[in-house]
Order: sequence, then C-alpha cells, then structure tokens
Amino acid sequence: MDSSNASSSSETTLFQIWQRQQQAFQALPVPSLAQRRATLGALKKALLAAYPQLLIAMSQDFGHRSEYDSLLADVVPVLNNLKYCQRQLPRWMQPQRRHSGLLLFPSKLQVHYQPKGVCGIIVPWNFPVMLSLSPLVAALAAGNRVMLKLSEFTPHTNRVLRQLLAQAFEESQVAVIEGDASVAAEFSALPFDHLLFTGATDVGKAVMRTAAANLTPVTLELGGKSPAIIADDMPISLAVERLLYAKTLNAGQTCVAPDYVLCPHAKVAEFIKCWQLKFNRMYPDFAHNADYSFIVNERHHQRLRTLLNDAQVQGAQCVPALGSLEALTQLRKWPTVLLTEVSDNMAVMQQEIFGPLLPVIGYQSWEQALRYIQQKPRPLALYLLTFDKQRQQQLLQQTHSGSVCINDALYHVAADDAPFGGIGPSGMGHYHGREGFLEFSHARTVLSKKRVNPAKLMQPPYHRWWQKLLLKYLLR
Repeated sequence: MDSSNASSSSETTLFQIWQRQQQAFQALPVPSLAQRRATLGALKKALLAAYPQLLIAMSQDFGHRSEYDSLLADVVPVLNNLKYCQRQLPRWMQPQRRHSGLLLFPSKLQVHYQPKGVCGIIVPWNFPVMLSLSPLVAALAAGNRVMLKLSEFTPHTNRVLRQLLAQAFEESQVAVIEGDASVAAEFSALPFDHLLFTGATDVGKAVMRTAAANLTPVTLELGGKSPAIIADDMPISLAVERLLYAKTLNAGQTCVAPDYVLCPHAKVAEFIKCWQLKFNRMYPDFAHNADYSFIVNERHHQRLRTLLNDAQVQGAQCVPALGSLEALTQLRKWPTVLLTEVSDNMAVMQQEIFGPLLPVIGYQSWEQALRYIQQKPRPLALYLLTFDKQRQQQLLQQTHSGSVCINDALYHVAADDAPFGGIGPSGMGHYHGREGFLEFSHARTVLSKKRVNPAKLMQPPYHRWWQKLLLKYLLR
C-alpha cells in the first residue's frame, strides 16, 4: 500500500476519515477471530520489519536515545503484547455465561463482548512506539477501527510509524494523524466510540471535557507524582539498586518513574552516596556513554531547569549523581540530580517531574511516611521497599494508587496479564491484556428464553396464591 493511505492530508479532513472508518465498521461490525488474528499478525510483521528504522528515528527525535531504552521500553513490550493477545483472543471473545436466577428461570444469560466502533488514541512523545501500538493492539483485538493522533514532538518516529501502519492496514482500519495542539483538540472532538489519551493531567481534563460533548467514553492514562518509600529494614544499597534503573530509563521521562523518595532521615546521606556510586557504575564515562538518553527537546529542558532553579531559590540542596551542576544544566543530557531539603511549596513537589530530578525526603517514622502518601493525590504507581510483611499489608490497605510495586519499580508495566491504569488524578480506565480488550469492547447482556415462560405467572393480576408464595420465598 502507499504510505499516504495512513496519513491525514489537507484534502481529507479528520471528520471525513472518521466517517470512512465508521462506514467500514458498519460493513463489518464484528470481525471474526481469524480476521482479528490476521490483523494482529500484520501489525507484528510490519513492526518486526520496521523496528531498526524506529530505533534510529527515536534517537533522532530525542537528540540521542539509547538503543536499548528504545528496544526494551518501546519495541519489545509491543511484540510481547501482540503474542499474548493472539494466544488469548479465543478465550476473550467467548460469551460469558452468567447466572440468571429464579425470577428469570428458565433462561440463558450471557455477556457478549462486541467491538465499540471507531476509537481514537492520542499518543505522547516519551514512548512514541509503545504508547501508540500497545493501545492499538487492544483496540484491534477488540475488533475496532482506530485513528491514531501522534505527538508533534516525534516527527521522525511518526514518519516510520506511518509507513509501518500503511504496510499493514488501509486507512479505513488504522489512520495516522499528525499535528499540533489545535489538531489534537479537533481530534478529541470527533464522535468516537471510545477515546484513549496518554499524557499530562491538565491536558487529560481538557480532552475529557471535549469528549463529554459527544458522550464519548474515555480512558485517561495520566501521571502524577509516583512515590517510593524505603522502610528502615531495607538495606539502602539494595533500595538504590531497585530504584536506579526506574529513574534513569529514558532519562526519567516516564510516567511511572519514581517522582520522589521517602527515606529514613538517618539514611538520606547514605542514599545519596550509594546513588552516586551505582549511577557511575551503570553509566561509566557518562559524557560519552550511549546507554543514557537525552531530554527530548529544548522546551522540556527549559522546564526542568525552571523546576531546578525554583527549588534552589527556596532552599533545596541539589546533588548531581556526577559532575558539576552548573555544567550539566547547559546540556540536554542530565544525570540524576538528587534534591534534599525540599518543601511542598516548591514546584518540583507540586508538578510531575518527568525527568532526571529526584527529591529525597527524610522521615522520622513509618507512620509519618504513610500519612505523607495518604495526604497526596493518588499516584499512578507506588513503590515500597521493605521485606516486612506487616508494613506491606498496611500500605496496600491504607493507600490508593494505580498500581503497587513491592521491592521493585517500573517493571509492573511489562506485565501482559494485568491491567495498567491510574486512579483519580492519575487517570481512569485500564488497558494491557484482557483489561485492554474489555476497555475497547462493549459488554452486552443477552437474555434468551424458549417457548415455556413461567414469568407470566408473576404478571398481573396480582395477589394470586402462587404469587404470594413465591414472594414469601424471595423475601425470606
């Protein structure tokens, strides 16, 4: 197919693309298992052919991006998701038998999962392949048509994605849209049957307001400030080992990166020293190390500098994992900068950081640390580092978050057979695995009866003896 098949043009409006997809969906409202597997297989084949170009393109968009960051966080998760969905689809598509109860006897009650129709997906820049193709996999597995709005900050990656998807699909099945915030606003105003947005909380609110005009159901994958709590029984060296990669992957530009660390006050200095030591071991010869990614562009670089300057002015102590603070802030390749003596008045403690800054907050007691988490907006991820089973259960029972990792960080996102999503300000709805299939499906109740219909015995006129007897039984 020609690559132009999967891109919007001045001659084709977004609404016209949506109309064509809607017409195509109406012509085939419930794709068969074989058709859906073929669809996923076409995407897998196209991705395997194009991923080397995607690695190059993502690095171009970031100024430099670690090849392994892109492989492990963008390409491999999508391939795993594709394989998992292809295996599980037969089971997911089967109608579920439900209990009909005495009042509906004799009857057959099922829940059928049918495609919703034309779905929209708005993609951020930080993981442009995984955060476009993973929700696409869920939507296609559920039998939908999809319009993808890609980020304007990743033009090189977008070009390869457009070509990849054009090789696999007609525009009536998967369409790629590019453009700035005005295009995104127009996109979210389309009368989709479902809309998934991944990005900042404030933008998510705007998307939800716009979608509400069409009563479009939304899935919002947002972010927030995901905390990491180190209990006093956890060796600091092990805690740093578990947190370091989660903060340095993609230079911290990850929605589930630890946003701040709660550490026993007496161990804060040890934490900083250990972080510096392990950072240097993970990224030796940092200036020339290709394993570490850049801050995506100058706009986000300036945003991080503003957060850092605001913290310094208000009294925060800033300790880079290596090198001079003054020298590194001129570049878009930052090692982690640890911040101590932070306060809630600082912007770095109010906004999602989305970068290599990491506040470290000392606490005096476990109860104090737990209260701190409870009083904050509900995060996308919550990380606990302790082997104390009682404290693990206490945290699980007394806090809310999209997900929890105990004695690890970040890796829960790679679980294909578990839902991923936020709660409250960190989002709503889920995808990944079966939950992704369900999110993009309409659960339709189907009640069927045969010729015999005892239910008519409970219809008027009322107060007959058998009605009284049955009600007496039901109200016991």
